[in-house]
Amino acid sequence: MKALILSGGMGTRLRPFTYSMPKQLVPVANKPILVHCLENVRAIGVEDVAVVVGDRAEDIRAVVGDGSAYGLNVTYLQQEAPLGLAHAVAIAEEFLGEEDFVMYLGDNVLAEGIAESARAFRAERPAARLLLTKVADPRAYGVAEVDAAGRVRALVEKPRQPRSDLAVIGVYFFTAAVHEAVRAIEPSARGELEITDAIQYLVARGDRVVADEYTGYWKDTGSPDDLLDCNRVLLREIHSAVRGEVDAASTLEGPVVVEAGAVVERSHLVGPLVVGAGSVVRDSELGPYTALGRDCVLEDAGIRDSIVLDGVSIHGVHGLSGSLIGRSAAVRTGEAAGRRLIIGDHTQAEVAA
Repeated sequence: MKALILSGGMGTRLRPFTYSMPKQLVPVANKPILVHCLENVRAIGVEDVAVVVGDRAEDIRAVVGDGSAYGLNVTYLQQEAPLGLAHAVAIAEEFLGEEDFVMYLGDNVLAEGIAESARAFRAERPAARLLLTKVADPRAYGVAEVDAAGRVRALVEKPRQPRSDLAVIGVYFFTAAVHEAVRAIEPSARGELEITDAIQYLVARGDRVVADEYTGYWKDTGSPDDLLDCNRVLLREIHSAVRGEVDAASTLEGPVVVEAGAVVERSHLVGPLVVGAGSVVRDSELGPYTALGRDCVLEDAGIRDSIVLDGVSIHGVHGLSGSLIGRSAAVRTGEAAGRRLIIGDHTQAEVAA
């Protein structure tokens, strides 16, 4: 089995972060979302991966490289515009050949992995196997109608009047049968080749298409609140590991990771949290549910339930919560009011003392 990971989206709902970095590289639990996807793919025994990239291809390459760091062989495929998920399959046809494959959207977090569905797909080899989850408003998703045996009977993209509350989430298993389906469909009203149309083509001609209801944690990380929620969930899985320096005047409570080269002085840390390599935490309160990136400086500060990217400095500001702070941003006391920050790279913010 091969893998096709889609990493070309623009991430408009995650601006200002996505003005300067692909949404797939925004970190949760101090690891880019895309890396979580790669690890889930490797965990099901896949080694050969094609990553579909767009305008931010070089940023993706800089992090993933040739994939060897993750036990993978990575090939990059350029998509000239966001022309749909089925278009991504079309440009990957030569890479995929006649092999079965898993298609994985690179901005989706599936905390419990995809091993169970992969085992079922390999054992039964239907033309397609979809992962579904119940959602409150199916109109924003591809929606599947499934019979009692788990066979998909119909699939509709963003229906105005959904006949099911089962939404298709960002992992699909396919045999090579999908290539004929992709070649047979036409662009939708929004100008995209929809993967739901290709799957519906398989259903209509009588191919076996089945679905699993994913019962683990899933999130399409499209907003700051989505990222913070993922961060909380993934941090709950960490185990304490202190590889940096923590002085005797500091206290650690709960699962805390202090990466190599980090320094903690006269501070109180409450897990789950991660302090990235090279960061300095001094005279501060940190956590819980906080991921502090690499080479940050927290001095006389307090922050919890937040994601702080690399190179951030926070001085003299307490009570920050539910914040996302971009790379190399500087936060200090000043005249401005407020205690939640969502700020992009290289920002300077002043917060009331």
